[in-house]
Amino acid sequence: MTDLSLPFTPLIRNLPAVVPFVPPEALERRTGRSLKVRVGANESAFGISPLAREAMRRAVEQLSWYNDPEAYELRRPLAHLHGVAPEEICVAAGIDELLGLVVRLVVESGAPVVTSRGTYPTFNFHVAGFGGRLCTAPYQGDHTDLEALAAEVRSTGAHLVYLANPDNPLGTWHPAAQVRAFVDQLPGDCLVILDEAYVEFAPPEVHFPVQTQDPRLIRMRTFSKAHGMAGARIGYALAHRQVVAAFDKIRNHFAVNRVAQAGALASLGDPAFLQRVVQQVEEGRRAYQALAAELGLRAVPSGTNFVALEIGPRARKLLEVLLENDVFVRMPGVAPLDRCIRVTVGTPQERATFAQILRRVLPQVRP
Repeated sequence: MTDLSLPFTPLIRNLPAVVPFVPPEALERRTGRSLKVRVGANESAFGISPLAREAMRRAVEQLSWYNDPEAYELRRPLAHLHGVAPEEICVAAGIDELLGLVVRLVVESGAPVVTSRGTYPTFNFHVAGFGGRLCTAPYQGDHTDLEALAAEVRSTGAHLVYLANPDNPLGTWHPAAQVRAFVDQLPGDCLVILDEAYVEFAPPEVHFPVQTQDPRLIRMRTFSKAHGMAGARIGYALAHRQVVAAFDKIRNHFAVNRVAQAGALASLGDPAFLQRVVQQVEEGRRAYQALAAELGLRAVPSGTNFVALEIGPRARKLLEVLLENDVFVRMPGVAPLDRCIRVTVGTPQERATFAQILRRVLPQVRP
């Protein structure tokens, strides 16, 4: 194919082609078969609130109208829930969009940006797309190394650092006191993204009140996980009002459609549903821990809706064999995290099918 002289920027021309995640639909197209078990994308296996489903059905009747770009009706109950002002909340098309907005706000070409090597890769995708220079700190055991992250910020002079708590892809966490101490030791000109996508599943020690007085801390939440609305694409940031005002200068004001806003609002009004999902996830994590013990594997303690199973150097081979058996799971992309596979908590039937297939194929990949 002849190269076209398209007017791309030098940055874009020099970026490698990157697909952060291969979707399960692409895997099905590749194999020509439907997946038996889809437990790789950390989607909720437990659906959405019945109240959200009904609200979204009603909202479909108004899809010929634009959405409310201010998400006014949604930001009010979110503000009440977190004890902040509506002006300290930015609603966007999931945490992925929010990550891009923050990077766009502060990252210039060549600017250093700090993250953990192996954590959620979509953040890295945004940094590369805006010309930033990614600086990484290694994990300490199974946890993000807060001291190493802080040291990397100080040594590079970075104005932005990313921390997921609980972490993806291993599911481990730091207590709130350690996270606050981490933020406090950073320079005054460094923004912290605290990605709390899985916080509803985390133990109580992770939770601490939202305080927007510190303009350096940007906390991000989502309706994709516990609320089960991954396909609707809706999340929000909790931050100082000056940060939210800066978001308003550059965000796509019509990114979150009417149906997503209606569903999120209704889901907030159904805390009993949310609690049932959290309980079902806890049961599923215990089931995976029992399965790991039965098979002589180690399950990494998780505060999320997935569990990382430590396989060792044959983890990638196991991933391939599972896909050959139409089971979709994922694994971390870099060493030493890639000794694990990551399995989303599915329904009891999905977990039973996964367990049956894993028992059968595991001997094929063990030395």
